[in-house]
Amino acid sequence: MALTKYERRNRIKSRIRKIVSGTEARPRLTVFRSNKEIYAQIVDDVTGKTISAASSRDKDISSAKANKTEVATLVGKAVAEKALKAGVETIAFDRGGYLYHGRVKSLAEGAREAGLKF
Repeated sequence: MALTKYERRNRIKSRIRKIVSGTEARPRLTVFRSNKEIYAQIVDDVTGKTISAASSRDKDISSAKANKTEVATLVGKAVAEKALKAGVETIAFDRGGYLYHGRVKSLAEGAREAGLKF
C-alpha cells in the first residue's frame, strides 16, 4: 500500500532532522507550509527555545497584496531581520520535508537577501 502524502512528508522530515540540528551558534530555520499560509521560525534545539518567528499572518505581511510566493519572500526577510536583531547570523535550513521549490525556495532566498548565511 502506498504512503499518503503526509506519511511521505513525515518520513522525509525525520530523515532531514537526523542530520539538521540547531545549536546556539547555528540555530535551525524551520518552515511549515499550509495551503494558504507559510510559517518560519528559528529554533535552538539544545535549549528548546524559539529565537524568532514570522508568518504570513503577521499584520505587515498579510496586508501586502501579493501572491503566495512573494509573501513567502517577505516572511523570509522578516524572520531574518528578527534573527539579526537577536544576534544570529548563520543558520541551518530545515525545509520540513517539503521540496526546495516554490514557496520554500523563495522563503530561503528572502532570508539570504536580508543577511542570513546558510
